[in-house]
Amino acid sequence: MTLSRWLTAATIAVLLGVTAMPASALDNDRVETEIRQLVRAGFPAAVAVVREDSHVRHYAAGVASLGGRPARVTDRFRIASNTKAFVSTVVMQLVSAGRLSLDADVESLLPGVVRGPGYRPSEITVRQLLTHTSGIHDPRNPAFFDVYLKPGGDRSYVYTVDEVIRQSLLDPPHVEYSNTGYLLLGRIIERVTGHDVRSEIRDRVLRPLGLRQTSFPLTDPHLHGPHLHGYDMAGNDMTTFSPSYDWTAGAMVSTVDDLATFQRTLSPDLPGVETLPLPCPGGDQTIWGHTGAGPGYFSFSLHSPDGRRQITLALTTYDLAAELRGDWAHVAHTRPVAALAAALCP
Repeated sequence: MTLSRWLTAATIAVLLGVTAMPASALDNDRVETEIRQLVRAGFPAAVAVVREDSHVRHYAAGVASLGGRPARVTDRFRIASNTKAFVSTVVMQLVSAGRLSLDADVESLLPGVVRGPGYRPSEITVRQLLTHTSGIHDPRNPAFFDVYLKPGGDRSYVYTVDEVIRQSLLDPPHVEYSNTGYLLLGRIIERVTGHDVRSEIRDRVLRPLGLRQTSFPLTDPHLHGPHLHGYDMAGNDMTTFSPSYDWTAGAMVSTVDDLATFQRTLSPDLPGVETLPLPCPGGDQTIWGHTGAGPGYFSFSLHSPDGRRQITLALTTYDLAAELRGDWAHVAHTRPVAALAAALCP
């Protein structure tokens, strides 16, 4: 459920195949070499924007759809859990304005919403929701995604936010990466502002930054305008897929340029920002930013420790069914770490 369970130093090393790539083994433009290698390895498309100080480069390899036109850097894609950084930004703006406290509890903000075995909503804070430490997890029902993924499933099926939250609370608390925590943050933003969370993100983030290619669909399962098609490991087209279950945890659509522009505004101290280990020829680096994965799409928007280097990379294979089975070796069929290292290593 949107790259939810494997962003730890140990697991990322296994899943991304952590090996340092010496510069002598790469072409003059190391990033271009690795982007093209991702497509040769099986991703239908790989598009990226890379910055080093003020110098910006764009890359596109592969096709927007199997048998279709070449991929373009301006193509839209589902950014999945990168959505969470937009939500965190709005929450922190409300905190800075004195309209919300990080220590405020869920029960006072959303009375009666968090009810389930072992939950103490008066002891769960906004800070814990932001940092995935609340104990509120995602739905444990193994059939939750059957409506989409089983043969003959309905990819346009709409889950209401309240139903996702309700199903998440059927089982006792357990601290882990939580999409549901960010659904609650979406509800909190709406409670505090009195406005739809999408309009708050639009007015507070998208418009000020000029992110004209970024949108927040609620129930529409289709991507509109020029876009990349996303696939599972078997090559099934997963592009048409209801965003309803993911809402403020992962429903947004963007381009690599828009996402990179937004990420440049973020502080590494923003609650919810991820830190990941990256092998570099001179030793491991801890990079920061955000990642996203969901049906058909796999993306990274990351910075070097000093902020001088940045990459936003979108790939068009991610297998949600494999993730749900715990079959991590087959979630995505190649290792993007070399492209990240080419862009971010000193």
